[in-house]
Amino acid sequence: MIDSKVTCFVDDDKVNCETWEVLEDRDELLQFMKENSYRKGEYTLSSGKKSEHYVNLKPVTLSGKGLTMLSFMLEQCIDEDSAAVAGLTLGADPLVSGVAMAACLNDRELNALIVRKEAKGHGTQAWIEGPLPPKGSKVTVLEDVVTTGGSSIKAVQKLRDAGYVVDRVVSIVDRQMKGEADINMCAAHLELYSLFSLEEFIDKNGI
Repeated sequence: MIDSKVTCFVDDDKVNCETWEVLEDRDELLQFMKENSYRKGEYTLSSGKKSEHYVNLKPVTLSGKGLTMLSFMLEQCIDEDSAAVAGLTLGADPLVSGVAMAACLNDRELNALIVRKEAKGHGTQAWIEGPLPPKGSKVTVLEDVVTTGGSSIKAVQKLRDAGYVVDRVVSIVDRQMKGEADINMCAAHLELYSLFSLEEFIDKNGI
């Protein structure tokens, strides 16, 4: 950590998140994720990219311990004027729910939205589920693992099409694939915040 503060990454730069509370359990969470979410081998990622490093965070985000720790960390990355957090189903479903609950426990009003991959096939045929804020409201998008940023940007586009302002994506892990996510986020006029980098998983595994 830097000066006992929580380290995070903004557009791939490591920073001291001065607005965050000191969280002594960051190393514990990283270890928990390494044990339950990281594998080394030969993998094809959802983006189609090849990698020897695989991170599947669902065993962590769907566990009580992991989601609790992550939710409070993610909640502190959300702009104060955000009305909601949102994400593309399925990976972001527990994240948006957890962050909304963490915000409530911190006496903050922040609702959760889920963006469908396809429009609902009946009823309202909605793309977005949840307590919809007024059009023009700011929404922050959450993601578990960012590789190229494609899934996040798809969610952002649907939210913008619905009339919301989205200028930030917050992820748990940035895979840092040759800066592709940063390039794509910049092109989409988005700022990328990440709690951890893939490098932290690799180095601390002694690889």
